[in-house]
Amino acid sequence: MDPATMTAVVDPHIRAALAEDLNAGDVSTDAVAPAPRRARVDVVCKQDGTIAGTDVFARVFSLVDAATATRFAVADGDAVRAGDVIGTVKGDARVLLSCERVALNYLQRMSGIATYTRRMVRALEGSGVTLVDTRKTTPTLRVFEKAATRAGGARNHRFNLSDAVMLKDNHIAAAGGIAPAVRAVRARAPFTSRIEVECETLDQVREAMAAHVDIVMLDNMGEADLHRAVAAIAGRAAVEVSGNVTLANVARYARLPIDYLSSGALTHSAGILDLSMKHLVIEE
Repeated sequence: MDPATMTAVVDPHIRAALAEDLNAGDVSTDAVAPAPRRARVDVVCKQDGTIAGTDVFARVFSLVDAATATRFAVADGDAVRAGDVIGTVKGDARVLLSCERVALNYLQRMSGIATYTRRMVRALEGSGVTLVDTRKTTPTLRVFEKAATRAGGARNHRFNLSDAVMLKDNHIAAAGGIAPAVRAVRARAPFTSRIEVECETLDQVREAMAAHVDIVMLDNMGEADLHRAVAAIAGRAAVEVSGNVTLANVARYARLPIDYLSSGALTHSAGILDLSMKHLVIEE
């Protein structure tokens, strides 16, 4: 992540996570390492996957002790294999021990998302369809999870409600239809904003095209209706498809003439990548 995002957005999350875990101290570490001692420990991969979150992992230690040095042999987005030693952390043994779980939680979670995402991206290779994430993220942890989908090879959809205009079913219902919803947006939104409209039926697709929207999201349509919808759009807008897209069914979307495929599963259904810190050695 860029330095500004790390300082302004990520650091408060890390500090909160450390406060949650340490609270009144680390009774185990205080007992076995009551005084500063230089140590090193390896970061070991226990599963095949895609790594993400190396900078966040390192930041956990450096926020507690700036003298801690973390070195990775891999970068975010790289493939890793079970048994690989992918990095080393050197510093005060007390810091290594007390920060271990928080640092690994970020690295494992982000790498799990990147791994799941990479598998879906591979299923779409050669199709011309771009995989994108959604706002179905863990509350307050979106910055980490969307960074992880990027590392896995997907593109980010809007980060939050301020990023782009996206008119969904309830917006359309509130406005009384697609046409009045689009007119209301054009009257208030910045002129630079593209307008995306969610459509569940072919009639809605036709209404969206009559309103000259920029992106049509085809939501939960069957394959036959998807083809009819794309034909009706006829290249006049970008086409996004969404609705229960998972690793189990993503390959079937590679056959469709669409531009984007969005999947909430990238963030809400990915597990972790099993990683650990092993082989701690006291250096003095």
